Amino acid sequence: MKRYALITGACTNTGVDIVEKFASEGKNVVFTGRDSNKVNTALENYRAKFPGVDIKGYAITSLLDERTVNEQAVVEMFADFDKKDMFIETVVLNAADQGLGIEIFKNPITDFMRVINTNMTWNYCICENAARRMKENGGGGIVFVNSNTAYRAIPDRIAYSASKSGQLGMMRAMALDLGKYNIRVNAVLPGMIKTDRWDKNPEFYKTVPSRYTPIGDVAVGKDIADAVWYFAEHARNTTGAELTVDGGNTIQLYPIIPEK
Repeated sequence: MKRYALITGACTNTGVDIVEKFASEGKNVVFTGRDSNKVNTALENYRAKFPGVDIKGYAITSLLDERTVNEQAVVEMFADFDKKDMFIETVVLNAADQGLGIEIFKNPITDFMRVINTNMTWNYCICENAARRMKENGGGGIVFVNSNTAYRAIPDRIAYSASKSGQLGMMRAMALDLGKYNIRVNAVLPGMIKTDRWDKNPEFYKTVPSRYTPIGDVAVGKDIADAVWYFAEHARNTTGAELTVDGGNTIQLYPIIPEK
């Protein structure tokens, strides 16, 4: 049986850094994305960069519609792993619906449901399928890529903040119920990350308050990948824990913006 890390939402941005961190350490990787063309392109790039590691890509959508999680796709994906004698010993839940542009009084309730179902229910479905195999194979690890907005709200992101807060509750409850099977469940809480959104909207990110962190810098994808790797490979006796990677943003009451 060959062992793998499953990393969701790994065709762009932070997901790429997480895949590359695991692959650079010699770990076999399965990654997912919503778009089959993007998955195929990413797969070619990963395999060219890490020829000594087995890397596989799966195109999978989280929802059938706003109200309905695509459970069958998850079941079929894990059945395919079983058929190929692949054991997912680590799950990294990076994919998320950012919940952008959802405003109270303006958007239909189905927009809220879409975010909650993607960020919570779909992730629960993946965890349940993975943990069932981990239970039979001596244990494993689950890492949620969460957000500091689970604790600190930002404008027009009610659904996203609610989903991330709920995700932390789910993480802790899973850690309790799965601990007896030697399955560890933890969460990394990034703040702002320099992704392609940073490059595409420089004027916004030049003045956004959350860029003014106590240490004077904003995380890049590799910082998040390192935190995920810690939970996956080094935190043997840690479960139900959170690691915040936001330059200290969460500890400050308000950002100290330098005078121009």
